[in-house]
Amino acid sequence: MARAERPVARGSWLKADGLAEGRGRVDKTRMIVPKLPSTVAGVAAHYDELDLAYRRIWGEHVHHGYWRTGGESPAEAADALAELVEERLALKPGQMLCDIGCGYGATAARIAARHDVGIIGLTLSAAQEKVANARPSPRFTCLLRDWLHNDLPDASFDRAYAIESSEHMVDKARFFTQAARVLRPGGRLVVCAWLAGEDARPWEIRHLLEPICREGQLPGMGSRTDYEALAANAGFALRDYEDASARVRRTWTICLRRFAGRMVTDPALRRLALSRKTRNRSFILSLPRLILALRTGAMRYGIFVWEKGEALSCPT
Repeated sequence: MARAERPVARGSWLKADGLAEGRGRVDKTRMIVPKLPSTVAGVAAHYDELDLAYRRIWGEHVHHGYWRTGGESPAEAADALAELVEERLALKPGQMLCDIGCGYGATAARIAARHDVGIIGLTLSAAQEKVANARPSPRFTCLLRDWLHNDLPDASFDRAYAIESSEHMVDKARFFTQAARVLRPGGRLVVCAWLAGEDARPWEIRHLLEPICREGQLPGMGSRTDYEALAANAGFALRDYEDASARVRRTWTICLRRFAGRMVTDPALRRLALSRKTRNRSFILSLPRLILALRTGAMRYGIFVWEKGEALSCPT
C-alpha cells in the first residue's frame, strides 16, 4: 500500500506525496483516509454483496445522475453523465478504449453501440463482470481484474475513462501511472471522481468524509488539487475540469427515498439490509452523510479531462 493511502487515526489526513502527516484537518495537498483500511478484496466484496441493492435501487449505471435542466428522470440523468463522459472523450472511429472500473458495463455498451470503437473494461466484482459480459455488445469485453495490476499492454489504448472508480484505488498514484502506461502518446483520460472539498472543516472530516470512506470502501478521498498533482506527476496535462457537485447531488436523495420504499415492499432487499451477516450494510448510513457532504461542500464531484503529453492550459 502506498504511503499516501496508509490508514491513520480517524479524521486524519496524509500528505499526497507522503512527506508529512497530521490530524483533524485537510489542506490543499492532503488526502482523507479512513480509520479502517480498505483493501482490493474489501472493495470486491462490497460490490458483490450489495449487487442486489445497487441494481434494484439505482439500476444498471453504478454512478451518479447528472441533471442538466432538473427535469430529467433518474434514468435520464444517469444516461446524461455517461453521455457527458462520451463527449469529453472526443472519440474517433477505430479507437481502443479502456473503461477503468466498468461496473455492469452500461456506459461501455452505450459507447460501443454509438461509435466504431472497441472497449476493454475492468472490474473487481464477479457479480458485475457476469452482467457486463452478458451484454450483446461484440465491441465490449469485461475483465475481472485489478486495475493496479492490470497486465494490459503498454500504449494499447487511445482513450481511457474512470467513472467513480478511482476512489476505490488503494494506490491513487499508481492509478494514474497505469493509465499513462497503457495510453498512447496524445491519449485522453476522463475521470469522474468523488473529491474532498479543499476547505473541509474538522467536523466535516470526522463526521462526513472519513465515515463515507470507511462505509463505502474508499481507501482515500483526494481533493481536486491532489488529483491534479498525481496526474501531472504521471505525465498528464489537464485539459478541462468541471465541478458538477450541484448537478449530481440529487442522486443520493433519490437513493435514500427509494431505499426507504423498498424496505417496505422488497423482502430480499430488507433481508440484505437487516441481516447481521451483511458485512457492508453500514453503507446505508452513508446515504444521509453523502447528501449532507455534497450540500455543505465538504465533498465535491469533479469531472477531469487529461491528455498524455505536453502541458495545456485549463480553465479555472
